Amino acid sequence: MIRKRIIFYGWVQGVGFRYRARRAAEFFGCTGWVRNDWDGSVTMEIQGTEENIDEVILAIERGTYVRIENMDSRTIPTDEHESGFRVV
Repeated sequence: MIRKRIIFYGWVQGVGFRYRARRAAEFFGCTGWVRNDWDGSVTMEIQGTEENIDEVILAIERGTYVRIENMDSRTIPTDEHESGFRVV
């Protein structure tokens, strides 16, 4: 189990990104949160297996209108008490 903080850049706001992220995270059994940021980027903290996190990102990218141009990702400490994935 790992946790990543990922900042997505590109065409990521106003295209259903956060709700697609929540559905994919729930489908692949990941927890965390996702939010829009003031600069047009989207920040996500996601916790699960490396493979499931990768699947969530691929599911988001496959969506219509979303265009991820760049991602900054780093591993952060896990949150053992977290349950579910939310849009904030």
